[in-house]
Order: sequence, then structure tokens, then C-alpha cells
Amino acid sequence: MLTGLKEILAPTLNKKYAIPAFNVYNMETVMGIVQAAQELRSPIIMQSYSRLFASEAAFYLAPSVLAAAHAASVPICFHLDHGAGEKEVVRGLRWGCSGIMYDCSTLPLNENIASTKRIVQICAEAGVNVEGELGHIGSAADDLNQDYTDVAEAERFVAETGIVSLAVQVGTAHGHYKKTPKVNVERIGEISAKVPVPLVLHGGSGIPEEQIVDAIAAGIRKVNFGTDVCYSFLDKVFETPRSIVPIDVFMRDAIQAVKEFALQKIRLLGSEGKA
Repeated sequence: MLTGLKEILAPTLNKKYAIPAFNVYNMETVMGIVQAAQELRSPIIMQSYSRLFASEAAFYLAPSVLAAAHAASVPICFHLDHGAGEKEVVRGLRWGCSGIMYDCSTLPLNENIASTKRIVQICAEAGVNVEGELGHIGSAADDLNQDYTDVAEAERFVAETGIVSLAVQVGTAHGHYKKTPKVNVERIGEISAKVPVPLVLHGGSGIPEEQIVDAIAAGIRKVNFGTDVCYSFLDKVFETPRSIVPIDVFMRDAIQAVKEFALQKIRLLGSEGKA
């Protein structure tokens, strides 16, 4: 069932589990992830990165996500990930997203608040809630950012913007890490104690499992996985013999690999059986 961002995260408050948010790129990644969610009775978020909405890629992908969500017997949110601007946000709303992330975290605090608040107001007209970001979560190709989200600023940001979830910088990044990250669990706990909305951990791919478990215990309620979805799919594609010509047959093992990855992360985050 297609579910809004606020609705899918609300049951995690005051609980010790998180909702997995998997980035999807094609029909096959959608199939593998939905199959895993159905098997383990887990709510999930399927999200697509901003560049797919900047181009027309999401126009073709969105119907697949929406069909899967409507047919599923578990809650599924279709989410724009790291919306870079108003164009991407409007396309996300037009193409069926039930959750929007808007990211202007590189701006100064006051500008971030003002810009995010405007997007919250636009999305509210469509009945869609927004995830914001405070403390820029950069690329793992760069040195890991230790300019962690400030607790007082987080409290103000949530109060003034009207977002329903907050992505925080606590030592993670996007992509493949050059060295093992160290999640600042203490800062997660400090922010969680001060803000009334679920916290989001970006850059979940490559974080040691014990750190993810500790982050959830401290207050993380949504964990994003993008890079490792790609590798689970591509590694199996590269292993599949070129002698298999029908594309649907060729893709079967890749779909299964994505499903197995999603099963693992659902169990890790504790969302199994929560649908």
C-alpha cells in the first residue's frame, strides 16, 4: 500500500527499529526490494535520487514503483531523495512521490530554514510531507566530514521548517568509504532528545553493522542504502553469462541478489514483522 513519509515513520517513534530506505533505479531493483519487504512483512521506503527527477528517468521509473506499492500488502513510501531544487520537487509530486526530501544543507542556516520551509509549504498543498537535512552529508570520495549537526540548530530547524524527518551529519557520507566511518552515536542521542521528529542516517552503505545498530538505539529511525543496492545488482549482472539473451531471464539472478541484500538490511534494522 502506498504510504506517506510521516505515516510510515510514525510507528518507529519511541521504538528501537528503523525503516530501510532503498534507492531504486530500474524495474529490477524495485522487484527485488518489494519481494523482500513482502516476505519479511516490513514497511519500506523506495526512493530515487534527485538526478532521476532532473532528467526524465523518474518519469519512466515512477509507474513501476507506484504499481508495486499499490499492489503490496505492506506500507511503501515512494520518496524523492536529495531533491536539489523546486523543479525536482514539483516533478516528484507530479510523478507520484508520497514523500519528499529537500536538501539545501550547503546553505547557511537561515537560508536553509527559509528554503526548506517554502518547499514544506508547497508539498503541503499536495498532502505530502518533507524530510530536510541539516549538516551537509557529502561524498565518501572526500574526507569524512566531522562538522556534525549542531543540536540547538537542529531543534530550531525542525521547529521553523515543519519537516517530519531530519537527516543529520554524524560522520557518514554517500558512496564507497575510503576508510571505515565512525558514526557519532552520542550526537545522535543528543539530537534525538531535543527534536520531536525521526532522525535519518544517510550513507548507510558500508557502515559496520554494529554502528548501525547503535545508531538506531540512539534515535535513528530511517537508514538510506543506495550504493550497495547498485553493487548487489551490478555484481550479479557482471557474473551472468552473456549466452543468456532474453533480458527477463538474464535479470533473474540480479533481482534475487537485490532481494537478498534487502532481506539482510530489513533484519538488521529490526523492521521485520512491523507491517
